[in-house]
Amino acid sequence: MIQAQAQLELRSAYYAPDGAGPFVAATREDVVAQLGGNVPPGVEILPMKAERKIVDPNQPPPPAQISGYMAVEKTAVITGSDLQTANPTQGEWNNTVVSFGLRVGAADRFGNFTRTHINKQMPIVLDGRIESAPVIRAEIRTSGQIEGSFTWAEADELALTLRSGALPARILTLEERTVGPSLGRDSIRDGLRAALLGAAFTCIFMLIYYKLAGINAIVALALNMLVLFAAMAQMGATLTLPGIAGLALTVGMAVDANVLIFERIREELDAGKTVKGAVEAGFNKAFSAIFDSNATTIIAALFLIGYGTGPVKGFAVTLIIGLLANMFTAVFVSKTIFEAILQRPIKSLSI
Repeated sequence: MIQAQAQLELRSAYYAPDGAGPFVAATREDVVAQLGGNVPPGVEILPMKAERKIVDPNQPPPPAQISGYMAVEKTAVITGSDLQTANPTQGEWNNTVVSFGLRVGAADRFGNFTRTHINKQMPIVLDGRIESAPVIRAEIRTSGQIEGSFTWAEADELALTLRSGALPARILTLEERTVGPSLGRDSIRDGLRAALLGAAFTCIFMLIYYKLAGINAIVALALNMLVLFAAMAQMGATLTLPGIAGLALTVGMAVDANVLIFERIREELDAGKTVKGAVEAGFNKAFSAIFDSNATTIIAALFLIGYGTGPVKGFAVTLIIGLLANMFTAVFVSKTIFEAILQRPIKSLSI
């Protein structure tokens, strides 16, 4: 639309002195024949764009075809510079119309013209072609409506035509480039690399700081990722760059839950409890903190889903699934692993 735009003009269809008109035919020669073989001074014959039915507004409209020709006055009543607004809206009878507004300086001129041309056609000319030819039903001054059997998409296209025609100069293309998906592929690759490196260093830290108990956290973390990827695959979700960010944050949240549990177990062991009693007390006392932190984060993510756009929603969905998996793996899976180890009596725990 930008590349094809030209000066917009609202003109009058030509009517003979005896009131005959408008003069419309399938070919230019037929219109000339209707005019008696000669085109009157101040009149020209312009092609009329065929009606295009837009079924899907998300798809580009079909190419415009010429439906015929019409004799119109050369002098424009209104040009694009006189137009202030143009938007699709609902009409008085709940039909789709195009509402437009004019600048103050053009109101008197347009009002005088429409008052003397009621029930006559007023072609909308763009780039030497008639886009539409509505009939004037009443006097129009600062604002008016273009009615027709429009769908919303068709009315939106006509409004866009009116607005784009207000630009004073044609756009000349000097250079055109197409950017492929390499940028997105590089970003996703770098994001995955960052998430994997973060997870790897997190696992190393857990092994160094919590010793053999760190293996418990790593197993829970691996199962967390497995549940997350399985849920995304079931939903048919695509792992985008914001989703990778949610994945990296999920790794941190999962390990954070294990840190809370392990530190509680350490405190209970320092207080003199047995290994089995310390593990039981550690999980019981850490559960409320884990639940609260995950629940508040899920609430925030739900608002991101409700009010965010596509990429933000992808981040929030990944985060919520990861947090729900975290609640399961950090509390129940880790506890099950400890209980399996404590089936036989042990005096100390490597934590």
